[in-house]
Amino acid sequence: MSATEQFADPQAILAAVAEFIEPNAGLSLGDTAAKIQWLSQSPGQSPVLNVQLAYPLGAAGTAVAGQIRDALTQFGGIEVQLHSEIPSSAVQQNLKPVQGIRNILVVASGKGGVGKSTTAANLALSLARDGVRVGLLDADIYGPSQARMMGLTGQRPASRDGKTFQPLDAYGVKVMSIGLLVDEEQPMVWRGPMVTQALTQLLNDCVWGELDYLVVDMPPGTGDIQLTLSQRVPISGALIVTTPQDIALLDARKGLKMFEKVGVPVLGIVENMSTHICSRCGHEEHVFGSGGGARMAAQYGVDLLAELPLDIRIREQSDTGAPTVVADPDGELAASYLRLARRTSARLARHASHAVRAMPSINIEAS
Repeated sequence: MSATEQFADPQAILAAVAEFIEPNAGLSLGDTAAKIQWLSQSPGQSPVLNVQLAYPLGAAGTAVAGQIRDALTQFGGIEVQLHSEIPSSAVQQNLKPVQGIRNILVVASGKGGVGKSTTAANLALSLARDGVRVGLLDADIYGPSQARMMGLTGQRPASRDGKTFQPLDAYGVKVMSIGLLVDEEQPMVWRGPMVTQALTQLLNDCVWGELDYLVVDMPPGTGDIQLTLSQRVPISGALIVTTPQDIALLDARKGLKMFEKVGVPVLGIVENMSTHICSRCGHEEHVFGSGGGARMAAQYGVDLLAELPLDIRIREQSDTGAPTVVADPDGELAASYLRLARRTSARLARHASHAVRAMPSINIEAS
């Protein structure tokens, strides 16, 4: 007897799985085009559903599989196996994806000083922690910081052929930055075209290998350099990092509109330095105001992906070359970055799925 012969309406089971809200992403499985397949059933055993996500969950996958199984109790005993396979996403028209890189995620801000580079580093590390292949490109040519943040100060990338670079590895993430090629204190006195050429070389002349995600730490601002890069780099999706106060949000809005103009989907807003909790008395204070990121997200119809705290440990850990996700992997701060990574990758999957279909497919195999 095949797995589905036990059920009067197997499509009802499909619908129930599609409507299941995956708690890490806050989206339904159907919204992110999860693929569902009945596995062959052995006699006397419960039928098994295989659920394939288009974004990573890492260690959280076991718990989610159990939650899906619990949501199907009305249909009898159904076992659930869950895994992820990361697809390639579409990029801007007239651009070709970089060979071997399935998705390029850019982390941008309308202005400097809002924690964009720290967010980009911890985002990349969180994705890698969830078991996918990740690279980190420091595109902030004038103020590269990823070499120090990722503990690579003083190291240099190798070149096997004199033409290309081998990225350095830091905590399981492949890293490339102009800061790895020049002295840390050397200023980059370059005009816009030179900066653009340097970045395209770092992207295209680096031997990244196979990556599921390349996280790009964009230079701050919305000038000619940022616009040119957004037009030349094949981007799957963008995150806008801001702080809650109005003066930062003014510039963040410009960044969002810039990506809209060049056809890059904005996956959501990250409100950094959202709140501060005193390490001595526990008092919570919104140092830079409150609710700015949520208002901006609502205004432009995008998601608020995270409200990250203002915490001295984040600064200290980044300065020592071990960002929060690796310095305190089981801590509350690292958990906030993991949630950001899962919500971001799920929204990229949702964006890709809307161009194809809104509901998952089901294949039935006879036992």
